[in-house]
Amino acid sequence: MADWGEALSGWLPLGEGALWAREAAPRDPKPETAAALATYLARLGAPEAALRAARRLGEEGARARVAGQQAGLFLGPALVFYKVRDLLAGPGTPVFWVASQDHDVAEVRFAFWIHGERLLRFSLPLPEGPPVGRIPFGPYEEAIARALLALAPEPARAREFLDALGGATSFSEAFARGLLYFFGERGLVPFDPLAPELAPLFREGLKAEIEDPRASVEALEEGRRALKARGLRPVLGTPKGATLLFLEGEDGVRRRLFFESGRFTDGVKTYTREDLLALLDSEPGRLTPAAALRPVLQDRVLPTAGFWVGPGELAYVAELPPLYRRHGLEPPAVLPRTRALVLEPPVRRLLERYELEPWAFAEAPEAAFREALARAALASGRVARAVLEGEAAFEEAARALAELDPTLEPALARVRGRLRAEVARFAGKVARARMRRDAVLRRQFERLSLHLRPGGRLQEFTLPYLYFILRYGEEALDALFALPPGDRRVIPLDG
Repeated sequence: MADWGEALSGWLPLGEGALWAREAAPRDPKPETAAALATYLARLGAPEAALRAARRLGEEGARARVAGQQAGLFLGPALVFYKVRDLLAGPGTPVFWVASQDHDVAEVRFAFWIHGERLLRFSLPLPEGPPVGRIPFGPYEEAIARALLALAPEPARAREFLDALGGATSFSEAFARGLLYFFGERGLVPFDPLAPELAPLFREGLKAEIEDPRASVEALEEGRRALKARGLRPVLGTPKGATLLFLEGEDGVRRRLFFESGRFTDGVKTYTREDLLALLDSEPGRLTPAAALRPVLQDRVLPTAGFWVGPGELAYVAELPPLYRRHGLEPPAVLPRTRALVLEPPVRRLLERYELEPWAFAEAPEAAFREALARAALASGRVARAVLEGEAAFEEAARALAELDPTLEPALARVRGRLRAEVARFAGKVARARMRRDAVLRRQFERLSLHLRPGGRLQEFTLPYLYFILRYGEEALDALFALPPGDRRVIPLDG
């Protein structure tokens, strides 16, 4: 994000300064949102702290801190918890947007776990096409429970977590219940836009899109041009004739809507504006935003002061200021989420032994491996130099002895031969030690790679934070909240 800061200055509000300004500025309360969220959270059995936080959105001075993620297995990768940590670190209502409208099940159907020093991939056969928030949780609950109980070092912790998910009607609801289990007492408010209590909140924003679908596409194109003028590359693309709307068809599949000659089509059926407006009144959850429109509709219903994003999210949020203005809004402050590595005790000891900086290893393990081997080679080189220096000293002593009494030369030769044999044997031991050391290094670096860059990706994108909680309990959560915000942080666990 730092690389983009200067280029986006004056275009997108970035960083703590922009956040302070937006938190201090008056914001319109959202009583309808507060009431709908309170009803939704009550259905999920949320603790009072979460309910109070939701109700504050309807009061004067309301402001929200927002982040979001797909409703992944085992509560998604660790970065989900780092975003939650950021939301809970300041004033305002912390709202976690559960991306239930997304139909890309590849983002949510599998998870990784380290077990027996092997990286395991757990996957579910989720259906392709429907939004994640429409996929029932019940058919997969038993498989998830079996996996967690088998993988958790202390199954009792896993059972408590699984009990918290019980009764979830959908995959996204199970995700929201899991967030409440860990963070509800701290006031976190999960927000599932497909929940029946919450979907009607988006009618006005979706209605504006139906009535003038080209206006938002043109606004997005303006944002792309602005980024290009700043030397940055836009990442969002809109196919020709496409709108920023998706429709969940009668078959349950979510498809993009296109607009041409005054009519909409999803490639299966054609709709008039009146058809979609009627559907919006009767089944508001079936109309959902594209990725570019989602943050804008989010901030139509929330008094968002700050929006925490990762590097990939920033790349598309940077295109959105004209789209915000098209909906009568200004963008919230955009802040980089915390990035962190969790160091379990064996991993931390290995890093310390070889004097490795954790993030340097995680980002370039091969370079760190070569550096450690070079240090080992240097150590072996010092041993070899000591042997050679001993040989030189022996020769000098032998010359002095020859001048003293030449008749001792045969005895000297025998001694020198024996010494050379001993030196040869010693050199062989040094070589074997070096070979053993290299093999151990490789195994140890493979272990470090497994934990810090599992599957070839940074830990925060791969391992669930649930993995650490089920191994270390409250210590893992305490360490998370003791972490200062920022980039390339380290979370040491003692075990």
